[in-house]
Amino acid sequence: MIRPGDVVYSKSGRDSGRYFAVVALEGENYVRIADGDVRRLKNAKLKNVRHLKVTGDRLERIAEKLEAGAQVFDSELYSALRLYDKNRT
Repeated sequence: MIRPGDVVYSKSGRDSGRYFAVVALEGENYVRIADGDVRRLKNAKLKNVRHLKVTGDRLERIAEKLEAGAQVFDSELYSALRLYDKNRT
């Protein structure tokens, strides 16, 4: 089960091979994902959950903000995901 704040790995599409955070759920089979860099929060990508691999990690601080409706900044998301993606500087 995927929840907002979970770290996922994209298995297919233009963004394959990158790590993202789930920022919203859209029905049963779709989620919105963002990474704070290429895919920003205001333009989160709608993605089928079949095309994602759940890493089992969760960004607790960001998840709490998303659930509370507080503003999450792209820089926060980018910094949190920097540990996962070795291509980021």
